[in-house]
Amino acid sequence: MSRSTWGPPITYEQITLFSLLALVLGLLMWGKFRFDLVSFAALVAAVVLGVVPADRAFSGFSNDATIIVILVLVVSFGLTRSGAVELITRPLVNSPRPVPVHLGMLGGIAAVLSAFMNNVASLALTMPVDIQAAQKAGRSPSLTLMPLAAATILGGLVTLIGTPPNILIASYREQATGEAFRMFDYAPVGLSVAIAGLIFTALVGWRIIPVRASNAIAELAAIENYVSELVVKAKSQAIGQKVADLDKIAEENDTQILGLVRKARRLPGRARTETITEGDLLVVEGSPEALNSFSAALGLSFQGKSGEKADLGANQGFIEAVVNRESRLVGRSANEVQMLRGYGVSLLGISRRGRTVRERVRRTPLQAGDVLLLLGARENMEDVLARLDCLPLAHTPALTRYDKAVLAIVLFASAIALSVFGLLPLTIGLSIVVIAFVLADIVPIRELYEAIEWPIIVLLGALIPIGEALESSGGTLLLANGIAMFTQALPAWIALTAMLVVTMFLSDILNNAATAVIAAPIAYGLATAMQVNPDAFLMAVAIGASCAFLTPIGHQNNLLIMGPGGYQFSDYWKFGLPLEVVCTVVAVPMIILVWGL
Repeated sequence: MSRSTWGPPITYEQITLFSLLALVLGLLMWGKFRFDLVSFAALVAAVVLGVVPADRAFSGFSNDATIIVILVLVVSFGLTRSGAVELITRPLVNSPRPVPVHLGMLGGIAAVLSAFMNNVASLALTMPVDIQAAQKAGRSPSLTLMPLAAATILGGLVTLIGTPPNILIASYREQATGEAFRMFDYAPVGLSVAIAGLIFTALVGWRIIPVRASNAIAELAAIENYVSELVVKAKSQAIGQKVADLDKIAEENDTQILGLVRKARRLPGRARTETITEGDLLVVEGSPEALNSFSAALGLSFQGKSGEKADLGANQGFIEAVVNRESRLVGRSANEVQMLRGYGVSLLGISRRGRTVRERVRRTPLQAGDVLLLLGARENMEDVLARLDCLPLAHTPALTRYDKAVLAIVLFASAIALSVFGLLPLTIGLSIVVIAFVLADIVPIRELYEAIEWPIIVLLGALIPIGEALESSGGTLLLANGIAMFTQALPAWIALTAMLVVTMFLSDILNNAATAVIAAPIAYGLATAMQVNPDAFLMAVAIGASCAFLTPIGHQNNLLIMGPGGYQFSDYWKFGLPLEVVCTVVAVPMIILVWGL
């Protein structure tokens, strides 16, 4: 290729931005540091190095794409809290159904939900339904949880607000051409890919997933997989007895005594001959029901604040939940976050991908995907799990406002309709819905900001100015010309396919929003260099950025099912690779048919 095709020599700004983005991508793949910290640090570095103007440093936080993501997260929370979706999905577990029928029904509902609300919220609503259905049918939920997560991802392809990449790509198109993609511009291609993906998962996909014994049913029901520390309070029958003396009563209550903790120190093997005193902690293994009966038989108490008994009010109950990747609990122990004091909940036990955690329960650093056994007031549990960024798996508390369900749906549908018909910008329409949700007490004002996934917002706000700087410096055009050099002698559809596949690969290892920010300007530049329709290439990025099925880290929903499904890392590519092939085979001809080249 001639020098004129490449344009002017590479500049300082381009070299700096490419180096900075390479460092960001490397750190994100490494996973040692949180992606919001990495992206924000990159933004600050870009300003210090002079490649992002200081007066544009925080422009990403006022970008329409960022605002829409914030509003969609709040609206999704309101729709969840209103109970509308639960009323629809509840009948699905009334009777066992064949797996293809079950996946067709529940997967279809999950996909529809994901088209209009946050993907994680859609999975949070449907995952307990899937687990209960598997339990009633007597099969492993590992067969259906992965297809269900895929359905929630596929559904986001259909609309503008279905997934953050669609919002970001629409925003980029508006900057580049003066007109953004509209609400249902994604539907012809996205719906085709979603339907094809759902058919594949329902008929074929679940059959190639290994059946895992350590699954959600075992973790939810299986008694021996929870280890708890019970407080020996005053007047307990255990005081004055040796640990070994309690074996009989433990057996009668289906529990096993594992050890004794005294003065914050777990005693070694001699603990069985130790005489129990007030304030000791008995380390016991059993089911929630068994632990409850054992503690009642001996006058013991569940542990609240470290070493102290929990407050067991009339409405206290057990709850089981999975730790979200962005939870504030990740990497911290219960003692460090002071769960009882801050949230009125006690951590009783941990199950980590089917194996029992035998360390001190409250001192064990928690990991994403851990299944927790919690104790707390049922009427507060929904709020607690939202604050802790955990998803309920069983015994979900009844804080749902069913009386607000119809109102929530009407308000949301009205905003969408006003946006579709061009009567109001989407940002204003969704803002009105959020205000109405607060005034109608669908979203309490104290929970408004907690409904927003702030790490995602920081990532978007930080990377958007860097992406704009890369484009204004000519960096994206440089990359696009490089790709065009290798594809210029080939048909345009091959370049389109290559763009989709490269974006899909990046999304399998990076956050999909970050992938969209990076890939959209490159795709637009590539289409311009090849003198073909840029909209087709932007659509390819939209599909590729969201279709992340090869790894548990590619999409948050993939990680959330890893613990409950008992999946191994290799299970994802066995299922995800053929699914991504199906998505590519359907997407490319549909993009060409609908958008043309």
